[in-house]
Amino acid sequence: MPKILLAEDDNDMRRFLVKALQNAGYSVASCDNGRSAYERMREEPFELLLTDIVMPEMDGIELARRATELDPDLKVMFITGFAAVALNADNEAPSEAKVLSKPFHLRDLVSEVGKMLAAA
Repeated sequence: MPKILLAEDDNDMRRFLVKALQNAGYSVASCDNGRSAYERMREEPFELLLTDIVMPEMDGIELARRATELDPDLKVMFITGFAAVALNADNEAPSEAKVLSKPFHLRDLVSEVGKMLAAA
């Protein structure tokens, strides 16, 4: 079962996404900020990092950059209301990262996660 790490500072959104991904058959760990997500990634491997961009302590772009240094094979998806920020070439976000703009439908999220995890 693929393991996903979700970093999202909005409590309601985090719970909602965890439940949707678990219902789709994924093992999901979640953190409420980038720093705690990074510490979790140092403790155990994940196949996918699903992260908001704007978060306290460490933003999602910095988290993704550091996480892919730990595991170059890690897949990254940003969920954000600020897609232009994620797509800015100057921010050093992982080049293969996918961006899903808020608001999005849960089935779109689950579909995109499935596509990313299926791609070898």
